[in-house]
Amino acid sequence: MNRILISAAHKSSGKTTLSIGLCAALSARRLKVQPFKKGPDYIDPMWLGLASGRACHNLDFFLTPNEEILATFATRAQGADIALIEGNKGLYDGLDLDGSNSNAALAKLLGAPVILVIDARGMTRGVAPLILGYQAFDRDIRIAGVILNQLGGARHERKLRAVIEHYTDVPVIGAVHHDDRLAIVERHLGLMPSNEASAALEKVDIIATAIVAQVDLDRLIAIAASAVPLSVLAIPEGALSRTSPANEKRDSKEIPIKGALSQYSPASGRGDSERVPVKIGIARDAAFAFYYPADLESLRLHGAELVPFDTLQDVHLPAVDGLIIGGGFPEVHMQALEANHSLRTGIQRAIEGGMPVYAECGGLMYLSRSLSWKNRRCEMVGAIPADTVMHDRPQGRGYVKLRETGKLPWPEIAGKDAPLEIRAHEFHYSTLENVAENLEYAYEVTRGTGIDGRHDGLVYRNVVACYTHMRDTGGNHWTARFVEFVRRLRATRRAAQAAG
Repeated sequence: MNRILISAAHKSSGKTTLSIGLCAALSARRLKVQPFKKGPDYIDPMWLGLASGRACHNLDFFLTPNEEILATFATRAQGADIALIEGNKGLYDGLDLDGSNSNAALAKLLGAPVILVIDARGMTRGVAPLILGYQAFDRDIRIAGVILNQLGGARHERKLRAVIEHYTDVPVIGAVHHDDRLAIVERHLGLMPSNEASAALEKVDIIATAIVAQVDLDRLIAIAASAVPLSVLAIPEGALSRTSPANEKRDSKEIPIKGALSQYSPASGRGDSERVPVKIGIARDAAFAFYYPADLESLRLHGAELVPFDTLQDVHLPAVDGLIIGGGFPEVHMQALEANHSLRTGIQRAIEGGMPVYAECGGLMYLSRSLSWKNRRCEMVGAIPADTVMHDRPQGRGYVKLRETGKLPWPEIAGKDAPLEIRAHEFHYSTLENVAENLEYAYEVTRGTGIDGRHDGLVYRNVVACYTHMRDTGGNHWTARFVEFVRRLRATRRAAQAAG
């Protein structure tokens, strides 16, 4: 598998924009490009998926052990000509002192050569010790090329190329000049989601054109082809527990990757073809768009027919057995959400009637009584007895750890125990106020913020609504549990109707 990892000396160096352009430029050569994104992220993967034409998948040390990362990568990259992994933050940045969850650690795990993006604004001779230092810090990391970004002009480019050629052995495979047209509109959660950018494809084309003109794609493809075969990689023996933390110490002996991947294959053990299928409505629009592609796939594999609906345009809910409302930016669209009174009323009635619903972050905000932002208050669904208030700074940000309280209505999966610890993530600028005191919570927060610093996952009737973003992993099969919950409730409802 030809592969490269795009990282940077520090965050905000432009690696996402360059990765988007590389995906589009390589795809224009009729190459099948499989994008990956390190860490928990929805927005960058949207753009990478749009640029490549293939769903982007996340690789995350905190949420999954090393063997599951390898399985995800190996399985999702099948059939592609080249895999492009976009890092997060800087090459050596990470949660732990030993760098076990850094971009460098991911490059090492996947045997991927690194392309280092350097924001070269204001730099001349100082670029050389920066590159030399990054090389020397970990000799097991192969920095196979550099892309200079935000250059001030042809003279600036010539100086930097001369310095790097004189002092280092790292080739400059690209030099991208500053261009305001390449910028993607930003907001408080990062890059604007591609589903909201009306000119998203046009923007991708502009970025790709700049990449084609200023990056040596042939050299980049050759670097990607120089990666060692995946079959050569190995993982530590004894590291196959599906609930093992990604950063726990492993046994020193290693075993080949080939025999260790089957249990973590995305399709492994997930089929539910013999079960009665159910219809689950899923909010997919400009306000709600944060879903992991693998989670949607898993919902389908367990027997869910996903029926999209638009919270901004649809007057009525589709005929479904349950609902999923993911994260997004409801505050940006709160006036349009309020104006769609018919749908809000329909959702509230469905919830009061017992419809099973799972809502995350933006979905939680939408189900509350009201949403306040920038001195304006808009009515929301009103199913959750609480009011949402937006703030100027994040109120919950980063990884979370949860323990189930016993109030989660979803059933355990046959043959599998409920997870002792759920690892997930959150990023919200809002808080809930005027929360009813008699509510139950599905989760105890042991790391993170959640709803009140101690709890998350409000349980109301058959609704579970939380600030936490879940990801279906070997240690947290939330999709199977939710689909089975929907299936059981539908069977109960139909039995009652037949009896009545």
